[in-house]
Amino acid sequence: MGITERLANIDRRIIFLFIAIAVIIPLLHPIGLPTKVSPPVEKAYQAMEGLPDGSYILISADYDPATMPEIQPMMYSLLHHAFKKHHKVIVMALWPQGASLAEEALNEVAPLYDAKYSVDYVNLGFKSGGSIVILAIGSDFSEPFPKDMYGDPTSEMDIMSNIENLNDIDLVIDLSAGDPGIPAWVMIANARFHRKIVGGCTAVSAPQFYPYLDSGQMVGLLGGMRGAADYETRLNILGTATAGMDAQSIAHIVIIIFIIIANIFFFVEKRKKG
Repeated sequence: MGITERLANIDRRIIFLFIAIAVIIPLLHPIGLPTKVSPPVEKAYQAMEGLPDGSYILISADYDPATMPEIQPMMYSLLHHAFKKHHKVIVMALWPQGASLAEEALNEVAPLYDAKYSVDYVNLGFKSGGSIVILAIGSDFSEPFPKDMYGDPTSEMDIMSNIENLNDIDLVIDLSAGDPGIPAWVMIANARFHRKIVGGCTAVSAPQFYPYLDSGQMVGLLGGMRGAADYETRLNILGTATAGMDAQSIAHIVIIIFIIIANIFFFVEKRKKG
């Protein structure tokens, strides 16, 4: 058997091994392959970057562990950017597990910038009610959130001393995996209270929110892992989204190489037999 026949009949487990290596190495050691930041992500970046230092940012963590791989990297990147700009960050959640996922990110990112709890940031926790909660904070934050997720009174916190309602928030960011999510924030926080909205969502959901961007109801959008990776690129950090995109890109390259090699061997053998 010639070398072309041997390679043409290579054990598929070897191919699987190459694919595994192509995925694992970038995940462990992100490369940061060059990528062009998409316009919706650039708009989201500029919405945060253009605010004066010390502005108030509201982030609603409306997602769960099922969508964590795509949306959690967005939370990390946005927190890095906010704390880098010395913004005040108020986190809340309309999904039960969102507050805990946000707290995980806060605990990792905040110490890197010496941000202090209740002074530079606060996690108000989860509150059920969806649109009703958004309407409530439009009038008074203390109504749905008299205490934070740890049970401490928000009225005694420095960060909330200048915040009465949504009118005191400079930028609203909703990281959404479904309902309640971006549509509710756009309809209430933007349409009624005229707040700037940045959205983050899964890749499959992103196309439905582009009309919000075109109409000006949103000022930026991060769609899926690619959107999160673009934001990391804009911040010059190698995060989990960048690692995921590197792994995906390299795995695709390896697959394409195997397809090309397989076709070459196919035509060589066909020519020999012909």
